[in-house]
Parts: sequence; structure tokens; C-alpha cells
Amino acid sequence: MLQSKHPQSHWNQHLLEMRKSLAPLVTAVVHPVDELSLKGAIAAATEGIIAPIFVGAKQRIRDAAAAAKLDISTYQIVSTRHSHEAAEAAVEMARTGQVEALMKGHLHTDELMSAAVNKETGLRTERRMSHIFALEVPHYPKPLFLTDTALNLFPHLTEKRDIVQNAIDLFVGLGLGVPKVAILSAIETINEKIPSTLDAAALCKMAERGQIQGGILDGPLAFDNAISTESAEVKGIVSKVAGDADILVVPDIEAGNILYKQMTYLAHMEAAGMVMGARIPIILTSCSSDVLSRMLSAAMAQVYVRRKEDK
Repeated sequence: MLQSKHPQSHWNQHLLEMRKSLAPLVTAVVHPVDELSLKGAIAAATEGIIAPIFVGAKQRIRDAAAAAKLDISTYQIVSTRHSHEAAEAAVEMARTGQVEALMKGHLHTDELMSAAVNKETGLRTERRMSHIFALEVPHYPKPLFLTDTALNLFPHLTEKRDIVQNAIDLFVGLGLGVPKVAILSAIETINEKIPSTLDAAALCKMAERGQIQGGILDGPLAFDNAISTESAEVKGIVSKVAGDADILVVPDIEAGNILYKQMTYLAHMEAAGMVMGARIPIILTSCSSDVLSRMLSAAMAQVYVRRKEDK
């Protein structure tokens, strides 16, 4: 079994242990025409996390496997002409119940998601789709969820409500309890010149009124006082969330993407990523994500789906 880069942090190991007795997730791996995509899918299949179906240009998949010295002879390939067609074919397989999840291969996120969000042929629900990363943080006592760093550009308040609810649903669905949700901004006080502070306050009130359910919200909070008890105490913040957040909600994709990449590239944190709000989970990592991150992302989807089935 692949091991975490941070042996002192146990979230990744716990996630892999959680899924040991679960049935593999039948998964369409979309356009896996490079070494990382194939290795990630095969590693997850070897561990019994997914039962992959490769969807994409057949010869390119075979060429990539040959170049990486990977045996894919036992796996089904659904051949398409190009990545755009692969995304459409995989989404159709999901719509017709042939697969239980999608897994991003070597194609742009917007190419896959354009097929998923199509009003006529996609995987829409009443909820806005959003992306969540679950991070293993070596100097934080628990997993830290981060949303939305990949899909929604500059979400308005109603979209942020869905983003928050999706993250809560994933956290709860993984059996992790009631999450403490920090709505991030540059400061921890309300300032009408910083719109994200107004959104944060509104989201907290929406939670009080039952428009967001299942989590404990506070915001606006700056990043430091969201994850540092000492910082929160220095600022005089009295909060059930400050210093002990489980979920960080960023104000927009610029802030979120920069934060995620800083965490993974400078702090070397492991990240498992998936999209919520669609009919089925979409396992979605960066094109440069390593094999372990891809396998952990698949494991997170597997645990979420199988636990939901048991309820």
C-alpha cells in the first residue's frame, strides 16, 4: 500500500482503512492518456478502491501504458476520438447507471465539467457543483477540508451556500461528525468594502435559520485565526470554530487556488479532491497530482458512496 509523505499524520491512513471492507466503485476514468492518470487509476484498482473503465482515445491510452510499462490488458477501454468526446461519453455512462463515479484523467477540468454541468445531458442536481480538497496537514491535529479552489470563479451568496453545504455533506458523509466551518476573508470583522466579509456574515445567519444544515459556521475569519487557537485568542475572538476549523471556505477561486497550491507545493501536503453536487462523485485532482493523491481521492469517493448506500 502507498504510504503518506507525513507518517506523523494519520488522516490518509485512516481513510484507506475506512474503505477496506467496501466494494470497489465502478469508475469511468476520463481520458487517461498519460502515466500519472494510468498509475493513479491502476493503484486505486489494485487496492480494490475502484473498478476502472478507461474512456478515451484507445491508441493513446495503450501508448501511454506501454511507455510507462503498465499492463492494462485486463481493463475495459471505451474508445473515443478525443478528450471532449471522452468527457461526454463518461457523463452519459454515469447518467445511464453504468458507472458510480467519474475520475479525471489527462484533460482540462473545464472540459470534463462542461459535460457534467450540461443542462440537457449532464449530471446536474438542484445543488451547485463545487470542489472539495481534503488535506493531510502535518502540524494540524485533524484533516482540513478546503473549498472551492477549482470550479466556481467568483461565487455569489446563493452559490456560496451550496459550496458550504456540499463540503458539510462530504464531511458528514465520511463519518467525521459535525464540522466546524470557517468562512474565510482577509479580516475577521465585517467591512462593507470587503464583500466577502458580508457574505460570511450572511452565511452564518443562513445557518442559524436552517438554510445551511449539519455544520457549525463562523465568519468572517482570517486564515490565521481560523486554524490557530493562539491567533484567535490574541484577537479576542470567542468562537466554537476559530482555531479549530474542519472546513475552510475561501471567498473565490483566486484565493483558494493560490492557498491550495501553496499548501501542496511549499508545505508538501497530501490532498484528496472530489466534486460534490452532481448525481455521482467526480474524482478530480490537478493534472500534476501524484499517484497517492489520486488514490486517496478515489478512496474518499468510495467511502462516501458506500456509506450513503448503508443509510
